[in-house]
Amino acid sequence: MAPLDGILILDLTHVLAGPFCTQSLQDLGARVIKVERPGTGDDTRAFPPFVAGESAYFATLNAGKQSIALDLKAEADRAIFERLLARADVLVENYRPGVMARLGYGWDMLHARHPRLIYAAVSGFGQTGPDAQKPAYDMVVQARGGVMSITGESGGPPVRVGASIGDIVAGMYLAQGILAALFQRQRTGEGAFVDVAMLDAQLAIQEHALAIASATGVAPGPTGARHPTITPFSTFRAADGFVVIAAGNDAMFVRLCAVLGLDIASDPRFATNAARCENHALLKRLIETVTLGQPVAHWLALLDAAGLPTARVQDMLEVMADPQLRARNMILPVTPHPGGPAFTAPGNPIKLSTLPEPAVLPPAPRLDGDRAAILAWLDETQDPA
Repeated sequence: MAPLDGILILDLTHVLAGPFCTQSLQDLGARVIKVERPGTGDDTRAFPPFVAGESAYFATLNAGKQSIALDLKAEADRAIFERLLARADVLVENYRPGVMARLGYGWDMLHARHPRLIYAAVSGFGQTGPDAQKPAYDMVVQARGGVMSITGESGGPPVRVGASIGDIVAGMYLAQGILAALFQRQRTGEGAFVDVAMLDAQLAIQEHALAIASATGVAPGPTGARHPTITPFSTFRAADGFVVIAAGNDAMFVRLCAVLGLDIASDPRFATNAARCENHALLKRLIETVTLGQPVAHWLALLDAAGLPTARVQDMLEVMADPQLRARNMILPVTPHPGGPAFTAPGNPIKLSTLPEPAVLPPAPRLDGDRAAILAWLDETQDPA
């Protein structure tokens, strides 16, 4: 039995933050019914790359969900939606604040009718505050939330993080909020409203930037691959590429010096982490005078043998072949629809002793492809009083 077996989620979200959240919950056993726009569905159905006309982007974010297309302004479709609401444990939406209320499905209205329903909303700026009605995308909140101010190389233009962390982190927090609300409902019998803002989530993940700015009054800038408060903790040039070296404390630094043959561990400029941070540029030059002499594989072998955190900077094709990730069932095939294309998607990073690891993932739904099954299920089960 999966942890969320029996939990029904109505997913009115599209693109990334909401679907990422509901995919996490589906991986834990929830039944997720995507309520999509008739004709077009989730925007990501039109996102490249395509295989045989189907979006790989959509497939990786919606494996195992069901789809029904409903126009919430049409009387017949609203009647179906009302029946789904009566059975749902959670409703998830990512419209601008007020849109669902104008449709007659805002939190206050639904809570009065379905007191056990958990209502989860993710938006750019949240349900309150002067900018609640502003539109947002991932890059907007990365910029406004300060992430872009610390990303990239010093002196270079602002750079967004390569992964869409504005959406993804908000989706993670939304899933946490839903799980907390489900746990609370077990004790109180009452649902809750979960409000997650993408902008809020960007601030919440910046542990060192906030600490530096609040303690010093100076806003930190970009430091490239280097960690701003731990040294050495960066990429270093080898003869054929880059190797990551992360010596997170003084003992590790002593071992690193021994591996590299550098007699500097007791040098006052490098003896403490604070001193190394002050002299990071000089230390990087000293380390690279050594690492440039051998290829990445040479240094990985020596650093691993010394118990030092290290890695090659892998591209995604290398990541997909990584034996550790494959051993952890993190690179999984998505079962194709009959005659449809095959896709690859991430496995579930949450490993539970009570949750069997799948060898393959179920397919993402075709738009409105589960209408008949959902309507049949509604007819088979009695409408709650």
